[in-house]
Amino acid sequence: MSSKSSTNDLIALCEPEISGQEWHYVKECLDTGWVSSVGSFVTRFEEEFARFVGADHAIATVNGTSSIHLALLAAGVQKDQEVITSDLTFIAPANAIRYIGAQPVFIDAEEAHWQMSVPHLQDFLENHCTFKNNILTNKTSGRQIAAILPVHILGHPTDILKICQLAEKYNLPVVEDSTESLGGYVGKRHCGTFGQSGCFSFNGNKLMTTGSGGMVVTNDPALAHRIRHLSTQAKSSSTEYIHDEVGYNYRLTNIQAAIGCAQLERCPHFLVRKKEIYDTYQQAFQNRSDILTLDTADHVTSAHWLYSIRVNDKANDVNSRQLISALGERRILARPLWQPMHLSPAMTGAQFVGDGASQRIFQQGVSLPSSVNLDTQQQEKVISEIFKILGP
Repeated sequence: MSSKSSTNDLIALCEPEISGQEWHYVKECLDTGWVSSVGSFVTRFEEEFARFVGADHAIATVNGTSSIHLALLAAGVQKDQEVITSDLTFIAPANAIRYIGAQPVFIDAEEAHWQMSVPHLQDFLENHCTFKNNILTNKTSGRQIAAILPVHILGHPTDILKICQLAEKYNLPVVEDSTESLGGYVGKRHCGTFGQSGCFSFNGNKLMTTGSGGMVVTNDPALAHRIRHLSTQAKSSSTEYIHDEVGYNYRLTNIQAAIGCAQLERCPHFLVRKKEIYDTYQQAFQNRSDILTLDTADHVTSAHWLYSIRVNDKANDVNSRQLISALGERRILARPLWQPMHLSPAMTGAQFVGDGASQRIFQQGVSLPSSVNLDTQQQEKVISEIFKILGP
């Protein structure tokens, strides 16, 4: 059974595809009564997901934000410290930093692939921090830098190898936000497996879904134990209600994990469809001066989660928001990118390092329909309507 909207003339942005064993697995949960945060599907989902991305351990959580929160806590981030993170991203990683009482430092995007800018990161580390006794301190704020949290946005990997090299030089743990990049690789290694830990999301618009859910992966058994402990209210006894620290109710339910198992079985197909959708858009837009595409860097495999363009309004009278509005009138859902974090009212006062690339990308960015069940006729309509709006 497909999850495609019953409103056939509406072309969604990125909706889930429910067409595998989801009903069968959920029925098993209902028939057996294992519907809460323990059950065979939770364990199975964790084990199968770990194998899928090539990690030793995986811990299922209620959502992607909680996975980032737990990973930062396990990395030792504390109140009044700072975490370096991406400026062009959904707000979840910045919020997770603030949950701890730490402060984000936002690194600008780079123009070519829209990911965290390594040159700006390196400049900040080398010229705006001091490194003494294995402790990195921000010269501007006087606070200790505790970790780097790069975000692989839109399915495309960051320059994670160089980020990890810089992190090692300055004794910083790396927590990867791979919530949009399931299926993304650098060489033959999956996003989320380069740092101390990696975090994933299974929200309804992601490559695969559990309705809402997340996962932390790591190769460190002690770290995995710590994250699992924190995710289960830090309960220290299997029988007694004894809790040795403040914990969190962040465990995924067995029903959601059952859906996750079925979705994971379909992930290879989903990734093939995402690549096909990407290639079709790329071919259509490649000769347009008013459309700037997000190309794939050398030596990486993008998951192509959400196809996004930049509308070059210097080459056309139509800007990104006008295009989104005009597509909406044609019942085609398109969306802007996220407001850069250093401009967010929720992050007022946070330090920003860069020259404004993230703001330029934000102002021009448009995400186009990218559901795995987007058919050829629908995609052709999206492309033809864009050409009608922008002109020849």
